[in-house]
Formats: sequence, structure tokens, C-alpha cells
Amino acid sequence: MSAGPPVDPRGPRFAAWVTTAVLAAVLITGWWPLLAAQAVVFAVGGFIGLRYAPYSVLYRYLVAPRLAPTDEREDAAPLRFAQAVGFVFAAAGVLGYAAGAVWLGIIATAFALAAAFLNAAFGFCLGCEVYLLIRRFVPSGARPVESH
Repeated sequence: MSAGPPVDPRGPRFAAWVTTAVLAAVLITGWWPLLAAQAVVFAVGGFIGLRYAPYSVLYRYLVAPRLAPTDEREDAAPLRFAQAVGFVFAAAGVLGYAAGAVWLGIIATAFALAAAFLNAAFGFCLGCEVYLLIRRFVPSGARPVESH
């Protein structure tokens, strides 16, 4: 099964810039409800599909129509995995902040911010690279079935 149709690589880059801004705002303000909202964004992209992720919708309807068309496409599976990893870090951050372990909230948010910034600024998707490493080293029979 596929993780979804191939995507315009400019969309995830746009999403990474928005994510970078959101996570930076969380670190500056410590306002963990914003981090909780970002966790929901990650969850939608990682577990439901990139097509439904809020930043993907913004890109598709507000940004992409203003750009020249491109034939360049990326596999959705690594991107969805990266969103799921982002969800794990954001959820850990929310739990840390909400439970009074602010240090955990800050560290988890900072890791997510670093990964988002790498993608936004340099086009380097850390979660995608981890996905590819897992695919390379884990026998195909031991991998979970990818869903759509």
C-alpha cells in the first residue's frame, strides 16, 4: 500500500517554514497550547495523510496557485514518517510543559524546531532520512504495513 500520492516538494518546505515559526514562538513564549496545536498538525500529516494536513491545505490553495507548475514530485511515505516523528516530539513537549517538567517541554520543542528548520532552510528532511535508513536496514518482513 502507498502512503499517498507523490507530493510537490515545495509544499513540505512551506510547511517546514510555518512549523519553524510556530515552534520558535513556543520556545520564546513557553505557551504550550500552541505546541499542542502543532502536535495536532503533525498527527494529521503523519497518521491521516499529507493531503489533509493544515499546512498542506494552505500551500495547495493559497501558495501553489501563485507558483509556476512543477513536475518534480517526492514520495509521501518519508514525509508522513517525518510528521509522525514530529508528533512524538511535540507530544512529549506538551506533556513536559503541562506536567511542570518545563525542561522536557523545551528540549522536545527544540529538537522538533531543529528538524523543521533544517528542512525549511536547507531542504534536508531529517525524519525522511531516518525513514530511508530504517527501510535500508530493517528487513521488509519486519516493517509495518504502510497505509494510505
